[in-house]
Amino acid sequence: MPSSKNSTNRHSIRDSLRARPKHGRVELAAIDPSDTNGVKRHWADERTLADEEHVMQLQDRLHAEAKRSVLIVLQGMDTSGKDGTVRYALRGLNPQGVRIVSFKAPSASERRHDFLWRIKRALPDPGEIVIFNRSHYEDVLIARVKGLAPPAVIRKRYAIINRFEAAVARSGTAIVKVYLHISEDEQRRRLVGRLNDPDKHWKFSDGDVTERAYWDAYQRAYATAIGRCSSAESPWYVIPANRKWYRNWAVTQVLIEEMEAMKSNYPHPQLDVRALKRSLSSNVDKPSGKHTNRAA
Repeated sequence: MPSSKNSTNRHSIRDSLRARPKHGRVELAAIDPSDTNGVKRHWADERTLADEEHVMQLQDRLHAEAKRSVLIVLQGMDTSGKDGTVRYALRGLNPQGVRIVSFKAPSASERRHDFLWRIKRALPDPGEIVIFNRSHYEDVLIARVKGLAPPAVIRKRYAIINRFEAAVARSGTAIVKVYLHISEDEQRRRLVGRLNDPDKHWKFSDGDVTERAYWDAYQRAYATAIGRCSSAESPWYVIPANRKWYRNWAVTQVLIEEMEAMKSNYPHPQLDVRALKRSLSSNVDKPSGKHTNRAA
């Protein structure tokens, strides 16, 4: 069971959720989307506030240091909870230091460039945290499933992505790649739930039903993408996401551990603290409270 300052073993969460490819693939079918790794909901709920405060402190150090950054990549099947992860698992982040980028189908102007062009433009600045809600991986996922690019091109893109992410990591950006793993049955339940709630009909489209026909193809595409693009400096984390509370808890823990590993520190500029305190305690700059009437 988790145990430490933030009630987690320093390596248990990342180690237990880190993708372990074999022969360039990850066996997603072998990972139970309902697994909670022994974590109980009441325990996770009790830690929520403390975890949010810890995330905020880590972000504050990152911002103050202003040398490195964090890129969170969220991927998953429809209804896997990408928006919910941003809303709940990452709510401890200060919005002033966070930027969320959602990548839809590329525009006409974006298609005139290589597939990483729009990704590079959205990378975080020093001290910033950026969340990609879908990402460059769509170009080896939907592009493969729908045949939008030849297989040879898709295979080349895996290597291009690896080189790109290695360069981003070397520049001082910690990359946290999260795959939200749900079952086909859970997706069906969530879609039915949207249909049963008139206030959620706006979330539904005919494409949600059509895309389910490609479930197995997407699973194979994810298995290969995660397997081919998971490295020591840029690993994938497969988060069992059937249980939303566990999804949120697990993503928070992975982020905490990743940011702790960065060891960001507050800068310590050279200040004459005594002189500054004397200046603050004097009346030199204190307004007198008297106003001069300048009107003639």
